[in-house]
Amino acid sequence: MTKESINPLSGSHFIEDLGVKLLDWKDGSSTIELEVVKRLSNRLGMAHGGVISTLLDQVMGLAWRSLGNDRIPGGTINLNVNFIAPGNGILKANGRLIRFTKSSAFCEGDVVDEMGGIIATAQGVFSARLNVKTTTD
Repeated sequence: MTKESINPLSGSHFIEDLGVKLLDWKDGSSTIELEVVKRLSNRLGMAHGGVISTLLDQVMGLAWRSLGNDRIPGGTINLNVNFIAPGNGILKANGRLIRFTKSSAFCEGDVVDEMGGIIATAQGVFSARLNVKTTTD
């Protein structure tokens, strides 16, 4: 699933509008980045928690989809985010596939700032059913 000509973010208008950039997408992992501009900040001037949660949801979904050729993508079943520090500037999100089952993908992720400091961590479960093709006689 790692053809250079394919950008898995294409067509997601919300993600495109945020300004998310794909850095890496292969082998059960992914990395994206986003520059926190004023419109993405909360009233304290730091990245809004919803923006950080969105980055984590997206990067973990990309991680499992990089190995999910035999899977039918669904939605996020569960997303658990731990906010550790405020984030500003350019944030990088990293996602990793931990395990597939017959119907789910279990992932973990983190968001770091430009100095590599941890901003947030997350665990996510995604609907990822096996694509079982049936034959008719």
